[in-house]
Amino acid sequence: MKQKKVICAMSGGIDSSVAAALLKKAGFDVIGVFIKLTDLPRFKESGMRAKKVAKILGIPLLVLDLRREFKERVINLFLKEYKLGLTPNPCVACNKEIKFGFLLEKALSLDTDFIATGHYARIKKRFVNSKQIRYSLMTAKDKEKDQSYFLWKLNQKQLKHILFPIGDYSKTQVRIISRKFKLPTFEIPESQEVCFIQGTINDFLKKRLKEKPGKIITKEEKTVGEHRGLWFYTIGQRKGINLPDGPYYVLDKDLKKNLLIVTKNEKDLYEKQLLAGHVNWISGQEPKFPLKIKAKIRYRHEPASAVITRSLKSKVSLRFAQSQRAITPGQSVVFYKGQEVSGGGVISESY
Repeated sequence: MKQKKVICAMSGGIDSSVAAALLKKAGFDVIGVFIKLTDLPRFKESGMRAKKVAKILGIPLLVLDLRREFKERVINLFLKEYKLGLTPNPCVACNKEIKFGFLLEKALSLDTDFIATGHYARIKKRFVNSKQIRYSLMTAKDKEKDQSYFLWKLNQKQLKHILFPIGDYSKTQVRIISRKFKLPTFEIPESQEVCFIQGTINDFLKKRLKEKPGKIITKEEKTVGEHRGLWFYTIGQRKGINLPDGPYYVLDKDLKKNLLIVTKNEKDLYEKQLLAGHVNWISGQEPKFPLKIKAKIRYRHEPASAVITRSLKSKVSLRFAQSQRAITPGQSVVFYKGQEVSGGGVISESY
């Protein structure tokens, strides 16, 4: 058998560096790729680390400049959705458009067998019959680091060409492997920030969307203050509302009237149902409804039991067994069957 060729996305961080090391050790013909997404100083530093790692591993490193595509398909979408009163998840868009969009296309154009990333997730392959193979997206072994939530837009054609080398390892094991390979990444602190934002999200939004003041009202329509712009607030938020006699929580937004609706009663944030659009089923086939699943309404959310039914206009309706706090339009709702990710969608409303 010929040696399998794989392009590994290398961000200069520990996870993607160890992914490349494991692939090299397993006998793959590895080509590292550093994707240039912005001009922020941190990307320059990350690129230099990726270059050092590639040199230690003895693999070539290509630099793929996708700044224009990233701005058009991720940053501009991020701003557009905030302007519409939503709370988007840019990592989901980046995975779809950049890492498993442009990078996969680039890999296939170079006659490469696979692309690999440092995501904590797994792929399971099984034979449906003698000719058909089905690929399942699975949660990672390390439940605390699992990133399958961000990958719900993947499909069968993509999964066929994807490897997640660290999906069967814990973060502690990844750090040990990094040290064994003497990589300059094992002590790098983990970043919790949005990669294209320096400072806070609100600073980023203020610079690009400016301020648009309006009234803050209670659900009983009593005016209690003034907000700076609806995009600076998200459902369930408590800090930063700056009202006396609190705490207050953000309950809703009225875009037409430019009103921020708040409540003092945290119980008002709990709801049982949501509508989701842009739904993707990873198997490529829509399941039979009603469908019992577990669902996550945000990355750090505990999966909760729910039932999905059909709805109108290409949306699905989801009803939870127990009320969930702060179901937020714009966030992803991801469906799980045990350790398998069935698919997901984008929350449009809750009720």
